[in-house]
Amino acid sequence: MVKEIIEKLQLQPHPEGGFFKETYRSDGIIPQEALPDFFEGSRHYSTCIYYMLQSGDFSAFHKIHQDEIWHFYLGSPIRLYLISEVGNLTEIIIGTDIAKGHALQFVVPKEHWFATTVTEQNSFSLVGCTVSPGFDFKDFTLASRKDLIEKYPQHRDIVKAFTRQ
Repeated sequence: MVKEIIEKLQLQPHPEGGFFKETYRSDGIIPQEALPDFFEGSRHYSTCIYYMLQSGDFSAFHKIHQDEIWHFYLGSPIRLYLISEVGNLTEIIIGTDIAKGHALQFVVPKEHWFATTVTEQNSFSLVGCTVSPGFDFKDFTLASRKDLIEKYPQHRDIVKAFTRQ
C-alpha cells in the first residue's frame, strides 16, 4: 500500500526523512518588505504538502520560520516531538483516536525544533502540512546533533534518536 500511495501521489524523498509533494502554492505574494527581517525574499500567502513517513524512518529535528499546521489523513498515528526556543519538550500524538487524546490537527509554532515518528510497527502515516507565509527551503534548518545537544543537553537522548548528523 505504501508504494502505491507514493506512486499515486507522486511523492519524493524529503531531506528530513520520509516523502512529500507540494499540493498547493497560493498565487498571492507577500512582498519581502512586509515580512519580518529573518525572511529572505517574498513569500506566497500559503503552501501545503502531503507528507508520508514509514515505521523505521523518522522526520529529523528541524525548524522553519513559520507556524506549520499538521493535518492527519491516513495510517498509523504519528508522535511529534517539539522543543521550544527555551528548551521545553512536548510530545503530541497526531491521529484519529480523539478519545485517546489524539490531535486531528496540530500547529507547530515557528522556530520550534520538531521531529516525528510513526507510532506503530510495520505501518505508515500520511499527513498534510500547511505553512503560512508559504514555505521556501530558505526557511528550513535541519538540526545538527552536536549543536542541538549543546543547546538542550537535557534532551540528549531524544536529540540523538531523531537527528542524522
